[in-house]
Amino acid sequence: MSRNTLSFSVVDREAEHQLIYEPYTVKSGVSMAANLRQAFKESTLLQRGYQKVRVYLDSPILLVPIEEFHEEDIDVLYQHAFNSHNSDAILYRVQPELNAVAVFPINKDLKMVVEDNFKDVRFTPIMQPMWHYLHHRSFTGIHRKLYVYFHDKKLDVFSFEKNRFKFFNSFNAEHAKDALYFILYVWKQLGFNQMQDELHVSGNVPDKDWFLYNTKLYIKKTFILNPAAEFNRAPITEIKGLPFDLMALYLSK
Repeated sequence: MSRNTLSFSVVDREAEHQLIYEPYTVKSGVSMAANLRQAFKESTLLQRGYQKVRVYLDSPILLVPIEEFHEEDIDVLYQHAFNSHNSDAILYRVQPELNAVAVFPINKDLKMVVEDNFKDVRFTPIMQPMWHYLHHRSFTGIHRKLYVYFHDKKLDVFSFEKNRFKFFNSFNAEHAKDALYFILYVWKQLGFNQMQDELHVSGNVPDKDWFLYNTKLYIKKTFILNPAAEFNRAPITEIKGLPFDLMALYLSK
């Protein structure tokens, strides 16, 4: 779930690609909670009667070092970092491999619709499978790496230092020029070397050819991750429109 997109998926070994992926057309001008209520009347997957669901949310994330995290403080901390979420429920998910806790919001009406239809619900930030997959990948090679994930007309930029986040932030970047500006700003802020360190890009890159050509003018080792190559040509990489984060969720170990 994101501000403007909604999809459902389930592993099915008998399906053509071993996964059923069902994007849902969201009606503009209608709340996501109302869209989801309607989806329960129309979606083939939602009408199968599943009792357990894992909901992946694309909403602003606050990362807190695990040693500084106190559950009773999450509402105050989050509202201090992000405004306009006073009417949302504030949730969190521990990231043990990265010694951090991801704090994130969900609209209360949307949360209620989900919990009214499933007995066992787990809410998770959509970036969690990306962090997990790319953190494991970050140990290959000796040079520092900056990761960029394009999705939903924005980009998430992050880097790791051993078992911790070195950097994480999100930027609205519908256009390639804006994205490159933000990436170079972070690159400079982190003091990365433009000849030796690496930029790894994934997701739906806007104006990909322009972006790749111009990024390489500033960062020599720029790589765009190919899902089929990353995941050994697994059948689900052939599913049209399936986002990289869901591939990472289902395929990373």
